[in-house]
Amino acid sequence: MNISLILQTPQISIVAPLYNESESFPHLVERLNQLMDSLPQAVEVVLIDDGSRDNTDLMMRQLALADQRYHCVFLSRNHGHQLALTAGLAAARGTEAIMVIDGDLQDPPELLPDLYAKLQEGYDVVYAVRRKRKENVVKKTGYFLFYRLLKSISYVEIPLDSGDFAMMSRRVVDVLNQMPEESRFLRGMRSWVGFKQVGFEYERSERVAGESKYSFKQLFRLAYNGIFNFSEFPIQFMTRTGMVAVLVALIYFVVVVVKKLFFAEVIEGFTALLFVVILFSGVQLMALGIIGEYVLRIFFQSKGRPLFIVKEEIVDGKAVSSRQGSKQ
Repeated sequence: MNISLILQTPQISIVAPLYNESESFPHLVERLNQLMDSLPQAVEVVLIDDGSRDNTDLMMRQLALADQRYHCVFLSRNHGHQLALTAGLAAARGTEAIMVIDGDLQDPPELLPDLYAKLQEGYDVVYAVRRKRKENVVKKTGYFLFYRLLKSISYVEIPLDSGDFAMMSRRVVDVLNQMPEESRFLRGMRSWVGFKQVGFEYERSERVAGESKYSFKQLFRLAYNGIFNFSEFPIQFMTRTGMVAVLVALIYFVVVVVKKLFFAEVIEGFTALLFVVILFSGVQLMALGIIGEYVLRIFFQSKGRPLFIVKEEIVDGKAVSSRQGSKQ
């Protein structure tokens, strides 16, 4: 361990959120130590405990007190992956670059020199693009379809097959830290910020230990945030659906009038009535649901609550007081 690098202000920060990762934690620390020992730059690792229920927080605390290269942030409860990342970005002190990885080592930290080299070429964001992902067929198919749907409907250019794993310049992270939205979709926010961005292909690994903490419910929630926060499609879809429903109703009305005037027939019975009721009720309920999604986001945003609450933080081997992630 290079003691002189510990005493320097970190040039690069590695941000990794953790939730119940006690099984993978030793592997993560081992690989991060090997990486930092091999680098000429001063590096800090910002680990965020997102309200873990196992002994992840204890392991983090022991590590941060023993090794000043580790900067540990302990949230007051489980805030979710995106807000834990937000807390990590707010705490990162890297003066040149901040790299975001997952704590399960599916994002190899050893790619840091390659991403940093791209940043040195003049890019502000180097986002990792998954060439292959070692997950089950259902998840792989879901991710594949979602990224392509989002790309086709988003009003910003969100790269295909690119998650949160990326390296960003200090100025990009400063802008992200100033963005106050409560329902966060960081990879979309990263694209929205702009500046010069480039992709870097890699092969996503399997988890080194434990199980994924992202349930299908959480994945759907993340997908909803991406669609509703970075696309006008839901409202446009509802408008077009309403127009189609009106058109169908007009055609149906014309058919009834023609049959009445020229064939002395009128469509009768419960079936016709049921068709009309189901059609318009379904359209109205869909419209209310989509409007409700927007209203819910406005409601939570308007409360002005902090995005996260830090109950404890260990920096440079010392514990500091708790703080809040304000909404600006």
